[in-house]
Amino acid sequence: MNKTGLLGALALCACSAMTQADQGSLRIGIEAAYPPFSYRTPQGELTGFDYDIGNALCAQMQVKCQWVIQEFDGMIPSLKVRKIDAVLSSMSITEDRLKSVDFTDKYYHTPGKFAMKAGNQISDPATDLKGKRVGVQRASTYDRFATEQLESAGVEVVRYASQNEAFLDLTAGRLDATLADIVNTEESFIKTPAGQGFALVGPDISDPQYFGRGAGIAVRKGDSANLARLNAAIAAIRANGTYQQVQSKYFPFDIYGH
Repeated sequence: MNKTGLLGALALCACSAMTQADQGSLRIGIEAAYPPFSYRTPQGELTGFDYDIGNALCAQMQVKCQWVIQEFDGMIPSLKVRKIDAVLSSMSITEDRLKSVDFTDKYYHTPGKFAMKAGNQISDPATDLKGKRVGVQRASTYDRFATEQLESAGVEVVRYASQNEAFLDLTAGRLDATLADIVNTEESFIKTPAGQGFALVGPDISDPQYFGRGAGIAVRKGDSANLARLNAAIAAIRANGTYQQVQSKYFPFDIYGH
């Protein structure tokens, strides 16, 4: 074999090996600061509903999960530049995000809710929160909703890298309210010592224009292979009871939604 032919064969082998490696593992972006969906234990280990669902999906697909921990607002950019293959981090399926990425079917669906000091009442957020400081997680669906529906009505919107930072400022009195997922707020704030004296208030915030049709797994535009196998895996773990086993570790209710 001449030199050109040898180099071509080596390149083909390398490409084949890379393809096999890609098929044998999946690099998944996740935020480790969003309990009970994704967080670190006191021992520093990654855990949570998203993490366990991801591992169940990888087991179903017979691939290795390679978890990549990063801040939420960097997820889609990392996906686009191929640092990760998927985002499994409570990311809502919205029309705006579908312009940039493709999504699997949903794997859960919950509404948003305001948290404030107990005793407060909200019927119309845009009116009742005018002049107040409301915290949201940067680049989240709650950020977009607050920007378009609250900020324009005179509400001061304060953005944070993580929802936990917003909870800390709410406790410290630097915020009047925060808007986030109802389960995240209930489990990681209201039910904790830091959340004593605070409550979920006002209507459920679930406008499909902003919050889409539930949380899905994001993949790169046109990545039909990963999209198909993830959708098949979601359907399989829902059918074989694995999803329900994971869910029961974290929630006493059906988080999948309608």
